Amino acid sequence: MTAEQTVLMDAAGVKRALTRIAHEILERNKGVADVVLIGIRSGGVFLAAGIAQQISVIEGGAVSVGAVDITLYRDDISGQLPHQAVGKTDIPFSLEGKKVILVDDVLFTGRTIRAAMDALMDHGRPQCIQLAVLIDRGHRELPIRADYVGRNVPTSLKENVRVVFDVNNQPIEVVLEK
Repeated sequence: MTAEQTVLMDAAGVKRALTRIAHEILERNKGVADVVLIGIRSGGVFLAAGIAQQISVIEGGAVSVGAVDITLYRDDISGQLPHQAVGKTDIPFSLEGKKVILVDDVLFTGRTIRAAMDALMDHGRPQCIQLAVLIDRGHRELPIRADYVGRNVPTSLKENVRVVFDVNNQPIEVVLEK
């Protein structure tokens, strides 16, 4: 860690936040009936798996987990490299009538979430879409808010928030980079 980084959450803090989010999801949705988790590639996928694991421990029942890649749905793709790698969207179940919990690591401008919702609609019409994020850093450009937040971290536009994962895709810390 350099002097330019501050650890906002360690692995234990991340696990506590995911456990709290799992409890909040269960409470709001009255259990796991018709609830599915969709992680946004890449960090959101790993966090969705962690939330699903906590829900299984708490509720004793499994919840389906999928992944969505938003590369082709981004509204800022023209400003990026022309051959940006496209990841895999993996939603092996129907979204029709489901309560979709969209999961991402850091909520910033809201553009990633908008793109993810567009991508989800190409896979069916869910009953509702809720948003769970580990970190909400503010600076919205679109009218999007999270339903479940691990931690709110006010930042400047010059700062960056990054969730660090180990080789097994387990979150080990959240850092603020200046």
